[in-house]
Amino acid sequence: MRDDDKPNLRRLPLFREMMTTTFDALMQIAYLQSFPPELELIKQGEYADLLHVIIEGSVELHATWNGRDTVMGVVHPVSTFILAACVYDEPYLMSARTLERSQIVLIPVADVRVALRRDSDFAMAAMRELAGGYRTFVRHAKNLKLRNSLERLAAYILTQSSRLDDAATVTLPVEKRHLASYLGMTPENLSRSMKALQDHGLAMQGMRVTITDRARLMAVAAPDRLMDGPDMKPTLAS
Repeated sequence: MRDDDKPNLRRLPLFREMMTTTFDALMQIAYLQSFPPELELIKQGEYADLLHVIIEGSVELHATWNGRDTVMGVVHPVSTFILAACVYDEPYLMSARTLERSQIVLIPVADVRVALRRDSDFAMAAMRELAGGYRTFVRHAKNLKLRNSLERLAAYILTQSSRLDDAATVTLPVEKRHLASYLGMTPENLSRSMKALQDHGLAMQGMRVTITDRARLMAVAAPDRLMDGPDMKPTLAS
């Protein structure tokens, strides 16, 4: 793996506080690999043999059942994904595939588990990351169960805006069909919801979304930090 990539990995919360000897040992056996778009990296039901760290591109987490497929989330750099299966030594509950050309660092999971046992700071960081992932999925489940489709879309757009310092215009980070699946909608339902939000402070042009009236859009979404997370602002920005 290139030395230039190591500082970015070291800044990850998972690796930030571990002992230098632990980090160096893992980096000696880690390797960087490039993957083309739409490549399946992980299949649900299989056991983890590598910890994946994405440093370029994007990866979609998805699940299948009875001929159906749904998007569980999208991972962007720099981040690990499906750490739970690596730590717990149980089958993956989700699959993962690249959405675009991606560069991913791969670390043998057996060595990761040894490092977790030997380095308490690394173990604590893993616990925090797993807890954060759990809370993210609880919020997403609440969003799906407690909001209707219009409210979910409005909340999603407001969250994207909040992450960009309340930018009025944002570009959707994934294709609309992937977004529809993530929000628990059909593509047709997403299209109808986008059109409906034009009467509530939203303008659409391709993948670009412009908030024309933030107060009206917030009235639809009713932002809630316990559901939307710390990025969402529950009141209008001053």
